[in-house]
Amino acid sequence: KIKDKYYMWKQIFKTAVIAGALDITAASIQVYLATGMAPDIILKYIASGLFGKDAFPGGFGYVLIGLIIHLFIAFACTVTYFLVYPKIKLLHNSILLNSLLIALIAWAVTTRIIIPMSKLQTPPFILVKAIIAISILFFCIGLPIALFAKYYYNNKKVEN
Repeated sequence: KIKDKYYMWKQIFKTAVIAGALDITAASIQVYLATGMAPDIILKYIASGLFGKDAFPGGFGYVLIGLIIHLFIAFACTVTYFLVYPKIKLLHNSILLNSLLIALIAWAVTTRIIIPMSKLQTPPFILVKAIIAISILFFCIGLPIALFAKYYYNNKKVEN
């Protein structure tokens, strides 16, 4: 039982790191292509949720804090999905639908709860930006989490 829990948390951690890395990479590329800004601006933006405008002129420390916050959010998404997956049989049907569900929930929680509670100014809703953000979340957060969870639980059934 302890070995099973250790293996599950190891899979959760691995999945969160992969999903978080894919997401921040895609977001960095998207921001660079759209604005020409360096990738560190995204991590400073995330850190500014805690520190306000002081994060933008700040150095590497704010970038690191932004990365930690970002990975924590990816970890929270991953833990939630891994714990809910065995309880909701509907999630066993479609990786693509699950990926979309994860992306929509992550986007909604981030834009409608986390940002308004932070020191960030809530940006106006722009449909094209929302579609881009949800698409990135679909491919970089949703797919890895849905795939790794399905793989983990399918292999767990084989072992038992």
